[in-house]
Amino acid sequence: MATLAAHPIDGAVARVHSALDAVAEAPVWSMGQEVTARVLVEIARAEARLVELRSRALAHAETIAVRERNASPSLAVWHANATRSTKRESFREVRLAEGLARHGLVREALGRGDVNAEQAVVITAALEVLPEDLEAGVVEQAEKALVAYAEIHDAKALKVLGRRILDVVAPEVAEAWEAERLAREEREAEKAAVFRIREDGHGRYRGTFTVPLVVGQMLEKVVLAYAAPKHQIAHRASTGAETPEGARRRPSAVRLGEAFVELIERLDPAALPKAGGVNATVVVTMTLESLTGGLATAALDTGGCVSAVTARRLACEAGIVPVVLGGRSQPLDVGRSRRFFTYAQRLALLVRDRGCTAVDCEAPPAMCHAHHDRPWSPDGRTDLVNGRLLCPFHHRRIHDPDYDVDVGPDNEVRFHRRT
Repeated sequence: MATLAAHPIDGAVARVHSALDAVAEAPVWSMGQEVTARVLVEIARAEARLVELRSRALAHAETIAVRERNASPSLAVWHANATRSTKRESFREVRLAEGLARHGLVREALGRGDVNAEQAVVITAALEVLPEDLEAGVVEQAEKALVAYAEIHDAKALKVLGRRILDVVAPEVAEAWEAERLAREEREAEKAAVFRIREDGHGRYRGTFTVPLVVGQMLEKVVLAYAAPKHQIAHRASTGAETPEGARRRPSAVRLGEAFVELIERLDPAALPKAGGVNATVVVTMTLESLTGGLATAALDTGGCVSAVTARRLACEAGIVPVVLGGRSQPLDVGRSRRFFTYAQRLALLVRDRGCTAVDCEAPPAMCHAHHDRPWSPDGRTDLVNGRLLCPFHHRRIHDPDYDVDVGPDNEVRFHRRT
């Protein structure tokens, strides 16, 4: 019975495996510098050529619906399962295959090993975002130019060149397209701005953020200024901390982390927006003993705790407000001299009430109003005994004649609808 001849590509892959098997145990110690350098470059070219071959095979696999072999929802999912690669990497490989199918010059250069896979990804991505109404000849010129640039530029530089490629091949349309692209990117960046932060339960906060380009660059410049070696050495000298050996060569991520911490600690509370009558500052409550050298912890108005050592340091130099129990404080009871609660009174209410005083309400202090239990208009005094924190909803409710109000011994407000 005649057997079907192997496909040339199938046979070539088998020979690659056979050739690699032949050198699997070959020692490398006997290769000199020149041979080793040449081998490494040729391995990179071979990897690029295999990527091109894989891309062609992936494009064909989509055409003949290979994913149907095990009812996979997509070729990328099938490929990830079949090759034990991550879905993220598999989707990236499929996208490259799709891009190479549309841009033959890049595929051919990859097949010769003249560009590597990383460069090919960048080039195809740059070509994919060009205006759809460009003439085919302009796109071809852009493709040729980027392939030529790949002979001397790595993927990072090619990404920059790819964003400006129309300036080279079609300057007459580049300016208008660039303006439109930037405006679109800025609109999308503003919509995509997010900030996430959470406590990890081990004395740290972790977070991520996405901001528009210009905002990110502003933040980066500020942090870099704080991270500058000259500033770091001066800051350590001012605080009495030792400058460790090799501080100038510390990993940039560590140095930037220290700089970011210093940036937050040194924010001027007077320049911050106010929420609920109080600047967006952290209030630390500690005993006089802790302030003067004790070891007890200090409580934060956010619900956390810090060591007495940290509280004393922050009270000296950071944008926080210390509230000392048992020590000298600002006058908090101003009686009838003012209608509105003072800044110091708001801080005292914040420390005492910890947020909205309505039962089961979890609104934080910054979102609350300062309320007079006995209205100021007839004869209510603007002092702590007559004040409490209420969120806007419950502040409206406490003035609603349809409700009766009881204040329990726990200082919590309970509402009862009148019948």
